[in-house]
Amino acid sequence: MNDKTAGSADGLSDGPLSRELVTRITAALGFVEEVPVDFDGLSQLYAAWCACVPFDNIRKMIALRSPDTMMPGLDASDFFENWIANGTGGTCWPSSNALCVLLMSLGFDARRVAGSMFDIPDINHGTVKVKIEGRDWMVDSSMLTYRPLPITSEVFVNDDPAHRVEVEPSNGSHVVWRDFPPLSEYIPCRLRLDPVDTDFYFERYEKYSREQSPFNDRLYFRRGGPHGTFAVFGNVRFRRTAEGLDVHEFTREGLLEFLRDEAAVSEVMLESWVESGALDSTFVPSDNSHPEIRSVRPSMRIGADRLL
Repeated sequence: MNDKTAGSADGLSDGPLSRELVTRITAALGFVEEVPVDFDGLSQLYAAWCACVPFDNIRKMIALRSPDTMMPGLDASDFFENWIANGTGGTCWPSSNALCVLLMSLGFDARRVAGSMFDIPDINHGTVKVKIEGRDWMVDSSMLTYRPLPITSEVFVNDDPAHRVEVEPSNGSHVVWRDFPPLSEYIPCRLRLDPVDTDFYFERYEKYSREQSPFNDRLYFRRGGPHGTFAVFGNVRFRRTAEGLDVHEFTREGLLEFLRDEAAVSEVMLESWVESGALDSTFVPSDNSHPEIRSVRPSMRIGADRLL
């Protein structure tokens, strides 16, 4: 566990990961050879990330219940050492930073980007763009779309029903629409700032998200793969596949068993999470409120002849 004192971005590494750590990371992602620095390599790496590295708030929930503890994982080396040891990842700011640093360490032209989930005025989301042969691709550590998303002047609609996502140009930038169970609507994310640096990520994560975040009080654990994604929100699991949506409600014991046996979270991490009071907090009822979505995804507004 990392128990740094809260308050400063000093000491966070903005440079490449060590070659030894990169080798351990790519091996844990299933690579036996070097990752090609091209679109195929990016696609393979991102697919492996979606299947192996969760978007989750387990470490964040522990830190929030530990006085004077800095939000964990924004240092990429710390993020990956924890993932390899304990099976947990992080929320958007630390996981986007880690993915960006890994890609840069492998030789990709990657950069940090910031946006707004629910298309609200506030910046509340970190993501990553990668430029390959003059073209931008988005790889998002929260949406876990399984394939890189083209960021172009055209509307894109994914034809895979297990990973429902759409991208549209809008007002000089782009809006990404993602199917996010348990919500019945696609959630828009407007890309607003490109690029941003680690200081910006630190400010959004360490200062802003302590007070305003849907990931502070109840468990959220999301992972994807070729056949779809699952997300545990509170004590309910939502599994999206091409066949539809499956919903399952856990008991306290069932949730811990799922996190240990299927989600592959270490016993040490689960013990810390329970001892912090996060399990109790997860079972407190929530109204699941969210900002109003004022528009609809492009496939509902634009003729099929204009969609990619």
